Amino acid sequence: MSPDPDSVRRWIRPEIQALKAYHVLDAGKLIKLDAMENPYRWPDELVDQWLETLRDVELNRYPDPGAQQLTGQLKQAMQVPAGMQLVLGNGSDELIQMLALSVARPERVVLAPDPTFVMYRMIAEVAGMRYQGVPLADDFGLDVDAMRAAIGQHQPAIVFLAYPNNPTGTLFDAGAVEEVIRCAPGLVVVDEAYAPFTDASFMPRLGEFPNLLVLRTVSKMGLAGLRLGLLAGSPDWLGEVDKTRLPYNINILTQVSALFALQHKAVLDEQAARIRADRAGMLDALSAMQGVQAFPSDANFVLFKVPDGSADRVFDSLRRQGVLIKNLNPAGGRLTDCLRVTVGKPEENQVFLAALQTALTE
Repeated sequence: MSPDPDSVRRWIRPEIQALKAYHVLDAGKLIKLDAMENPYRWPDELVDQWLETLRDVELNRYPDPGAQQLTGQLKQAMQVPAGMQLVLGNGSDELIQMLALSVARPERVVLAPDPTFVMYRMIAEVAGMRYQGVPLADDFGLDVDAMRAAIGQHQPAIVFLAYPNNPTGTLFDAGAVEEVIRCAPGLVVVDEAYAPFTDASFMPRLGEFPNLLVLRTVSKMGLAGLRLGLLAGSPDWLGEVDKTRLPYNINILTQVSALFALQHKAVLDEQAARIRADRAGMLDALSAMQGVQAFPSDANFVLFKVPDGSADRVFDSLRRQGVLIKNLNPAGGRLTDCLRVTVGKPEENQVFLAALQTALTE
């Protein structure tokens, strides 16, 4: 028996009814270059070693609620400064949600540049907060004057800065980020999801700014299936945020697998270096195509713009040719006519570039 639609509308918050669920296309047998994943698997011998470590896992027992051994390994691997604390989440999305829940009150504001990671807005609205986007500059850099004005007007509880930014790939000027941190009345969360693909980081500077937190994930470094994120910062802040964490949120398979992977981090680092090198080739190839504007990237993807009005057609053509990328054109605004491609294996990149050339000339 289905529920009465009127009852659903009565009890579900209007803000939730107004939202659209986060939708991920099924790649099927397509070459998957839409989700900023590391395209490389582990070597077979490493897979065998990993599977061996899972033999002793007691699935009948709850995991370590604080994931203490994994937390210690993450502090070392991510070079978290001494005196700083970590809170772990089921991906960085859960940590964004925990942050929002920690500060949420009616009329409080979450602020971020626009365009940026869509979950900042979605989670803010789910938590009952207002979201304020601030347009990026023409080069997709931070517009410091606009950010300063918006912060002064809205007094945000949290400012999120993706560093590098998604979906643009932009690495914001460090001085501009500092200016935002200094003028923000509440928390500033620097989201370093793409840290493996850039040399820039605010992690070493955590103790320098009392309102700074740094968000990381292991997803982009090749462990997307584990769903593990980490938030680093002062124990004063994180001790409060941790109160919103549900018990046993990091399952035992994730804890054991992530610990094993971090003990072999050199393999993941080598893969990231390969992706960075291939990113340069992707940028060169896209920039050489007639009618294509490729934007500089410090992430593992490239944002590019195609001729006016052709993005949807190009996207559909690529799918027909067996390649799935991300169509950002429906977002409108600055992303009109824009597509985003993840840097894949060299052979995948070549198939994509050939298919794009075909799509542009159809």
